[in-house]
Amino acid sequence: MKPGANWPALPLAEWAETRDTLQLWTQIIGKVRMLNAPFLNHWWNVPLYVSATGLTTSLVPHVDGDAFQVDFDLCAHRLDITTVSGSRRSMPLRSGPVADFYRAVMLLLEELGLATTIWPVPVEIEGAISFVADNVHTVYDADQAHRFWLALVQMVRVFEQFRGRFVGKSSPVHLFWGALDLATTRFSGRAAPPHPGGAVNCGPQVMLEAYSHEVSSLGYWPGGDGEGLFYSYAYPQPHGYEDARVLPESAFWSAEMGEFMLPYEQVRSAKNPEEVLLEFAQSTYEAAAGTASWDREGLERAG
Repeated sequence: MKPGANWPALPLAEWAETRDTLQLWTQIIGKVRMLNAPFLNHWWNVPLYVSATGLTTSLVPHVDGDAFQVDFDLCAHRLDITTVSGSRRSMPLRSGPVADFYRAVMLLLEELGLATTIWPVPVEIEGAISFVADNVHTVYDADQAHRFWLALVQMVRVFEQFRGRFVGKSSPVHLFWGALDLATTRFSGRAAPPHPGGAVNCGPQVMLEAYSHEVSSLGYWPGGDGEGLFYSYAYPQPHGYEDARVLPESAFWSAEMGEFMLPYEQVRSAKNPEEVLLEFAQSTYEAAAGTASWDREGLERAG
């Protein structure tokens, strides 16, 4: 499949086991980044980014050694750890227990002088198994992981276009490994009430920092049914927000999740997927900004 040629199908019935394994792998690498990178507001020091070959930490300064970068190459199906001084270690991405992946990564980091001790417990996952003991999640289908990356490439292009319409504070387009979701967030500039928390294996400080200020957030989550869901939510949720009319017609409000949602297959099967996704992004943002009385004239790019 030629990168950028189309939006690939992502039926969860076919790749859910690979998704779960990949999510746990990204949590291990994401925690390594978190422990070394300087803290940034809203935990922007912890996500991964979509790259030309897969997912990357971007450049990370080690607390005691060389700066480094970790890359999931989802084309060659290899994990690469590269230091600024030129040292490099690699390992194949293939089926096998998460526990084995964890031990192998820790060994490679140690060999490179980048030893990092992380809390080896997954976050945002019910019934989480410690990375050290996880012999349950073992499946990695290279083709399915590659298709996921191709879909992310398409999403990033649209998310970046949407982000460019906003001159206020907005997050990078990044992949949060807690739920393996790609997201970008806009901020009104106003402080938000303390978030009640509740995410699994996340202390209250996690959600308090993430939602310290009023937001409208857009993302894609490879969960639920079908092929995953695009979502958009506001925090705090303004009065009347859930009743706003959003586009396209196949978008809907989920009372359970407190979010507007749009099935991925509705986007990829559209005549113009980019237009449909931008329509969802813009209309749901306008629902949040309108019902919460954001200063739209000062926050949005004219023209």
